[in-house]
Amino acid sequence: MARRKSGTLTEVELEFMHILWAEKEASPEDVQRMLLKNDRELTGGTIRKMLFILLKKGYVTRVKDGKKYLYSPLVQQKQAKRNMICELADRAFGGSTFNMVAALLDTGYVTEDIEKIEKLIAERKKERGK
Repeated sequence: MARRKSGTLTEVELEFMHILWAEKEASPEDVQRMLLKNDRELTGGTIRKMLFILLKKGYVTRVKDGKKYLYSPLVQQKQAKRNMICELADRAFGGSTFNMVAALLDTGYVTEDIEKIEKLIAERKKERGK
């Protein structure tokens, strides 16, 4: 079965976006330097290909600066995270946010944050007048 194309970010694309969100604008060489700081070695061709994919997906824009391109994020980090969460809810939980949150709570992953989550829910209810 062919792999389904996703409009959200893959793990590697997200890694690139974190760099662009932090730097605001970067050349492929800048991205390569930042990746090397994180002990991630990719060829220049691979970096340019990933940036082109992000451009085609609409996550970044680019401008020509002399002989090189400078890439900037078009999608803000908060929106990208929302897109990823919505896709996860749709794909893994049939669109049920209740089932997604229940599964997250069942993992025990959020035990230390339950009070914070309850407070956040109460704030959201108050904002919506419920």
